[in-house]
Amino acid sequence: MFIGRVTGNIWATRKYDAVHSFKLMFVEPLNADLEKTGEPFIAVDTVGAGPGELVLYITASEAVIPLPVDMAPVDASIVAIIDSINVE
Repeated sequence: MFIGRVTGNIWATRKYDAVHSFKLMFVEPLNADLEKTGEPFIAVDTVGAGPGELVLYITASEAVIPLPVDMAPVDASIVAIIDSINVE
């Protein structure tokens, strides 16, 4: 899992059937210090995240696991909204 910040959403009038009921969000990848580490990408939102929220996301073939189908054209999924981060 990776940390990211939701920066916006995508509106699509047509989507693949397996992701029809999910929002598509722009996510900016972050490191543990909450610094940007790469270019924003699109992720399927499985938890109801909104712009500005810190999230955990998964990528690659594991991104399909939270969806109610075995296979879908998904490269990234948001799987948690972060409430707090404690680092010692």
